[in-house]
Amino acid sequence: MSIRPTEINLHRQSRILEIRFEDGSHFELPAEYLRVYSPSAEVRGHGPGEGKLQIGKEDVNIDNLVPVGNYAIQIFFDDNHNTGIYAWDTLYDLGQHYEEYWQQYLRRLEEAGHPHGSHSA
Repeated sequence: MSIRPTEINLHRQSRILEIRFEDGSHFELPAEYLRVYSPSAEVRGHGPGEGKLQIGKEDVNIDNLVPVGNYAIQIFFDDNHNTGIYAWDTLYDLGQHYEEYWQQYLRRLEEAGHPHGSHSA
């Protein structure tokens, strides 16, 4: 049985998606984080090790959230990415492991020669 959110709020100015779950968990997930960990095939790939590192997403924001049945939301980002369907379990996992996943992302950027915050022209 998957855990369900009780409240979802989009804070456009701070680029934060705030989610509360029925177990009392509360997460504030930055748009950039949600974008670079999109569950879409474009980002994750079609199999293990096929994921594509997302670069230059520091300023991405969320334009819209659309419910998908009773199990997920589709997030429309302002860089035209909208193919990720974020199931409640995925959002919960992203919230619970935010620090760990964010550090992994920053390491991968560094290793690829794109330190966070440096915009390539």
